[in-house]
Amino acid sequence: MSKHEIPFESKPWQERLSHIMETMRELSTQTDPQEMVQQYYNRMKQVNPHVDRRLALSRRGLSYPRYRITRFSEWKNPINPWKEPGKLPVLSGGILAEMIYGNEPHIINDLVLAPDDPAKEYLDGMRSLQAIPLLESGEAVNMTFHAMRTPNGFSEEHLPEAVWLANLFGRATNNLVLAERVKAAYEEVDRELRAVASIQRSLLPAQLPNVPGLKLAAHYQTARRAGGDYYDFFPLPDGSWGMLIADVSGHGTPAAVLMAVTHSIAHSFPGPATPPSEMLNYLNAKLCEHYFSDSGTFITAFYAIYHPQQRTLTYSSAGHNPPRVRSCERGEITALDQAQRFPLGVIPSMNAIDAMVQLHPGDQLIFYTDGIIEASNSDGELFGTHRMDAELSRCSSEPDEIITSLLAALETHTSGAPPSDDRTVIVAKVVDSPLNESVVAASASGHAE
Repeated sequence: MSKHEIPFESKPWQERLSHIMETMRELSTQTDPQEMVQQYYNRMKQVNPHVDRRLALSRRGLSYPRYRITRFSEWKNPINPWKEPGKLPVLSGGILAEMIYGNEPHIINDLVLAPDDPAKEYLDGMRSLQAIPLLESGEAVNMTFHAMRTPNGFSEEHLPEAVWLANLFGRATNNLVLAERVKAAYEEVDRELRAVASIQRSLLPAQLPNVPGLKLAAHYQTARRAGGDYYDFFPLPDGSWGMLIADVSGHGTPAAVLMAVTHSIAHSFPGPATPPSEMLNYLNAKLCEHYFSDSGTFITAFYAIYHPQQRTLTYSSAGHNPPRVRSCERGEITALDQAQRFPLGVIPSMNAIDAMVQLHPGDQLIFYTDGIIEASNSDGELFGTHRMDAELSRCSSEPDEIITSLLAALETHTSGAPPSDDRTVIVAKVVDSPLNESVVAASASGHAE
């Protein structure tokens, strides 16, 4: 500093405040810790132009008397300590080791180095030294040094503020490093969750089957990358079809894993997957035996078998929301609730039962999970079965049109809020001729949030 230059602390407060605000604005825009530190150093050169050298140390992961040099103002090509830690020089002993392991700030205004001190390369020719510890969990894991060629260059009067400001900036830098690591970890987790979601979706039917006498449509939407809703179809030897819908308690990856387990068990059923009660008893026994011991997790499931020749539906339920049958002939909606038992995984011996319903051309069946009827608006009011039933009132509608109408009503009710639970809907419409394949249509829609 020239003899005519006014020290920063002696400048008018407006000028000092302006400089500090400009510095804070610049630093607040940084997302890279290396860039932020470099920017901070450049600013500090303006505040303390009389400092000839700046040095930073770290003893993270090391033990006394070893330390590494993380920054040095004389380096032409600064090393990024977070991305290139292997390039940082590691020294042992000497005055710098004593200071960083001493955990205290220091000012030396008549610096004399021993000829063999490892710090000589960095402090040679310097006569004044200020050491500021950067604390982490009460220890000086890092330490910064300011050095001057002239003796008596630093004043103890300004040391408290220097320690304070340096540690505040150190915490800000550490927070930025942590934020960067959290972001990288989140991206890695997100990649894994995408993979889980992809695997999970591969377990669902790639396309809806051509079931004689039915038109089918389905919608599948997870609240997160992966979810616990599951639906499936099983062709049976006598020409009938099994239809399974299930909902694992909870959300996300744990629920998706159990969904995959349920899929595997369902497809390992010995022999044809009939009658419905036997399928649910089998699922329950296997899940209780291997997966649900004291976990508090459970699965609701509804399994039905449609017989095209007789237009009958035999079904059994393990605590699942009763599907609805809209009878266009009688103008009424019936809940399939005559074969209810506990959810899967609650008790080892469930003893599921069967019930049957006669269907007629034009009848509509809607299978769903509780993410539909339990979706709430801003007042906490649930969508409910009454709103769902209202969307079944148009007997002339096709299954995919019913689903579109239902989802639109759901969107209106929740004001477009993201789903808090997985949502699955399957609509089946009984057509006139159960054996005429030309009248069978299938469509599916779905996405993951």
